[in-house]
Amino acid sequence: MGVAVVGLDSMSERAAMMREALQKSQTITDNVVTILGSFDHRLSALETAMRPTQIRTHSIRKAHENIDRTLKAAEVILAKFDLSRQAETKILRGPHEDLESYLRAIDQLKGNIQFFSSKKSFRSCDAVISNSNNLLTKAISKLEDEFKQRLLSYSKPVEPDRLFDCLPNSLRPSSGSPGPNGESSGRNPSNNHSEQKSISENAVYTPPTLIPPRILPLLHDLAQQMVQAGHQQQLLKIYRDTRSLVLEESLRKLGVEKLSKEDVQKMQWEVLEAKIGNWIHFMRIAVKLLYAGERIVCDQIFEGFDSLRDQCFGEVTASSVSVLLSFGDAIAKSKRSPEKLFVLLDMYEIMRELHSEIEMIFKGKACSEIRDSAFGLTKRLAQTAQETFGDFEEAVEKDATKTAVLDGTVHPLTSYVINYVKFLFDYQSTLKQLFLEFDNKDETGSQLASVTMRIMQALQTNLDGKSKQYKDPALTHLFLMNNIHYMVRSVRRSEAKDLLGDDWVQRHRRIVQQHANQYKRNAWAKILQCLTIQGLTSSGGGSSVGGDGGNSSGVSRALVKDRFKTFNMQFEELHQKQSQWTVPDTELRESLRLAVAEVLLPAYRSFVKRFGPLVESGKNPQKYIKYGAEDLERMLGEFFEGKNLNEPKR
Repeated sequence: MGVAVVGLDSMSERAAMMREALQKSQTITDNVVTILGSFDHRLSALETAMRPTQIRTHSIRKAHENIDRTLKAAEVILAKFDLSRQAETKILRGPHEDLESYLRAIDQLKGNIQFFSSKKSFRSCDAVISNSNNLLTKAISKLEDEFKQRLLSYSKPVEPDRLFDCLPNSLRPSSGSPGPNGESSGRNPSNNHSEQKSISENAVYTPPTLIPPRILPLLHDLAQQMVQAGHQQQLLKIYRDTRSLVLEESLRKLGVEKLSKEDVQKMQWEVLEAKIGNWIHFMRIAVKLLYAGERIVCDQIFEGFDSLRDQCFGEVTASSVSVLLSFGDAIAKSKRSPEKLFVLLDMYEIMRELHSEIEMIFKGKACSEIRDSAFGLTKRLAQTAQETFGDFEEAVEKDATKTAVLDGTVHPLTSYVINYVKFLFDYQSTLKQLFLEFDNKDETGSQLASVTMRIMQALQTNLDGKSKQYKDPALTHLFLMNNIHYMVRSVRRSEAKDLLGDDWVQRHRRIVQQHANQYKRNAWAKILQCLTIQGLTSSGGGSSVGGDGGNSSGVSRALVKDRFKTFNMQFEELHQKQSQWTVPDTELRESLRLAVAEVLLPAYRSFVKRFGPLVESGKNPQKYIKYGAEDLERMLGEFFEGKNLNEPKR
């Protein structure tokens, strides 16, 4: 019991102590709050006291910043003024001494104008801009003069020899001739036209350097400044006037002439043919060398200004292109004649060959008229060539020349037509392309074969008519044999054989043989009749004639003598006449002589062997048996030689 009382007292003491401690803590807290409240009041008072000082400090800092900015701006403006003075000095000095420095000065001046345009608040801004613009105008004007002067000083006509050096070796002319390989305009059937065409198309051409490469960047920079200053038209005029004259002079030195349609129509064919040959060469040089070189120059000077570049090139070349194309156009529109076909095909070929180059060099909208003119000429040449082709077929069939071929040899018309056809086959690929111009079907090979066959048939029809001029049927058949044989032989030795086919060749060889047989029948049937027994028996039948009246066979000596006399007279007549006739082909001539000899000589030998003794036993046998078989064979060897009557006998 006593223990419990002691514990309770202890707890009461502790509670009293805790209460006392809490009271002290509250007192301390109240004191701290009071102190803190006093600090807050003091700080507010301090802040109020410091505010004017802070405001003054901020204003001073701002003033310093403004001063710094102003100084820097002033430095920039002063630097721009300094640049303007430097630029002005260089510009007033002109571009001739140091073009690159002059161009930099213009760029500086443009930069200053742009700078002051953005500084409108600057009091002297308008005056500075006005002065700079005036200076820039003077600078661009001097640039124009400099561009013109530099372009003019480096623009010289290209001498022909220099152009020829740019051609492939196979197309370079020999001395004194403007044409390739120094060829004349005349045509030679041995020339391999297809091979020459392939060489020309696959050759590498090196355009001449028209302006030194080191000058082109400077001209480009000058042009760029003029364009940026809005002086495109002045630039175009300067470039066009300078370069077009140089280009035309280069072509004039080469031999290009400005000819009207009337000039062309008045020319003799030989002169015109030579000019056409030269024109083909000129076109190749103009497009592949001169215009290609001019395009390189134009592209580099006007790089970055596509429309202006194409416009300048188009205007520079327009005049000279017109001169070249107008000549071609005059030929295409001139009166058609067979001899013009091949030059028309040559002209068509060169235009086809240049087609891709013309498209590439004369690109762009500004050159569209030139392209259209060139491609239009190609079409007109094709049209005229095709019409001329048709005219030729008709002309062959209707040829009414009265040129007499007295010796039955190959008629000039035949050799002309065959040479014509042989030339056509040199132009096979061109003709196929020409047919495609008007017919997209892939049958150009059969078209060419069909046209060729029609020409050959037209020739045969005409020859049949001409053969009727001969009064001697034997000469009629000899004439047809010669001419058709010439046709067959020519076809067999040319590409025409592949087109016309073996059937055509074999059929016409049979026709040649038929005419040879008809010749033999008409020329030799009568004389061979002299060497037969028919009609030699006496009127009395088989009675023998004694002495000089006959023999035991009942053959009349007088009739035999008369038969020998008739044979001699007819053979001499045939020899005199047919030794003037001509079989120009050696093989055909020998075979015809052999065919005659194979019939005549055995018949003569047999007749002499059988009836010769009747004559030899009488007077003057040599009067009747004038020739031995060997003599006849020798004389047959003189047949078909085309001898004149005045020529001595062999």
